[in-house]
Amino acid sequence: MNTLTFRNANENDIPLILTMIRELAAYENLLHEVKADEDTLRYNLFERRMAEVIFPVLDGKEIGFALFFHNFSTFLGKPGIYIEDLYIREEYRHGGYGKAMIELIKEIARERECGRVEWWCLDSNTPSIRFYKNIGAEAMTDWTVYRLSEDSMYSE
Repeated sequence: MNTLTFRNANENDIPLILTMIRELAAYENLLHEVKADEDTLRYNLFERRMAEVIFPVLDGKEIGFALFFHNFSTFLGKPGIYIEDLYIREEYRHGGYGKAMIELIKEIARERECGRVEWWCLDSNTPSIRFYKNIGAEAMTDWTVYRLSEDSMYSE
């Protein structure tokens, strides 16, 4: 049948979200960096509503997820959407589902009058880089990402 739909995550999906976060981290060889747990996700996703999660659902089965939130461009004077994670389970890759997720997020951005959609990608993730280039995304080569970690924010 192969019917793809989408649904917003709810609080009952927290174990599934965490499982997929760990799957993504393992794919990126970063599982050791995952600190999230169910309580943290519940608090930040569903109590504080700091980000949104959408699942692509194929014939009733969640096959991945996208987690995103709003940022703001002062130059454009408009909000944007930042995709923190876009993940399709390995057995469902190359079926057009990642592209469908991007199309959905673009539609959400248009409905919310956003000026852009952005995300990061590991330099070593060549399959994703090819995918992003194929959908028309451009690498921002003139910018360097800087980060203050939680440890840095609370140290004196």
